Amino acid sequence: MHKPVLHTLLSPRLMDLYDVSNSIVVIIDVFRATSTITTALYNGAEKVVPVAGVEDCIAIGKKLDAVTAGERDGKIIPGLQHGNSPAEYPRSFIEGKTLVLTTTNGTRLLHMALDRNVAEVVTGSFPNLSAVCHHLIASEKNVILGCSAWKDRFNLEDTLFAGAVISRINENFNIRCDSSLMAEDMYRLHANDIYSFIRKTAHWHRLSAYGLEKDLEYCVTADVANVLPVFKDGALRAG
Repeated sequence: MHKPVLHTLLSPRLMDLYDVSNSIVVIIDVFRATSTITTALYNGAEKVVPVAGVEDCIAIGKKLDAVTAGERDGKIIPGLQHGNSPAEYPRSFIEGKTLVLTTTNGTRLLHMALDRNVAEVVTGSFPNLSAVCHHLIASEKNVILGCSAWKDRFNLEDTLFAGAVISRINENFNIRCDSSLMAEDMYRLHANDIYSFIRKTAHWHRLSAYGLEKDLEYCVTADVANVLPVFKDGALRAG
């Protein structure tokens, strides 16, 4: 049986090295954009509109009468209403609303993928790990696990999530990709001590300085917001 192929992209800067056409691209931005997106949709948000710039975020937010959110370097951007913390989007607040979100890394990678004739763009994070895995197996298409990284530099937490996905679905894919093998090995090595392992990451040190430890632990907890955000017609909706 001919199996689809899976690759792991360790940074947006490497996108040009891969043929992503007709592939499913999973946008991964564990701390915290894709964790926030899946949480908002899980809690009943109608849709999430990812935008690159702050001005776009404000303008589209006004037009859609939406909640606007975004951070740069862990702080809420002046002019926007909310930050990039999943804890800010409980059902009691976000149900039925549209969220317009701008982030440093994840939204940029998403727009890069959309420019390259991909089959589909979905977002992944530990809170929706099972939903992502089930979808990728069922789709039987080539897959790119796209790590948003940090300002184009490799980061551990996105790669760790890629490894978690691969460890669950590797039998369904043809994987001849060293970054995927590395990601899977790293995940298997740390699957049982994930909360202590993420404390070593650069992003943990960056964000925990703002008192976000609980947030970051939530972002590496599997299946607490198990829906699949699928990008269609300019927005992510629960698939």
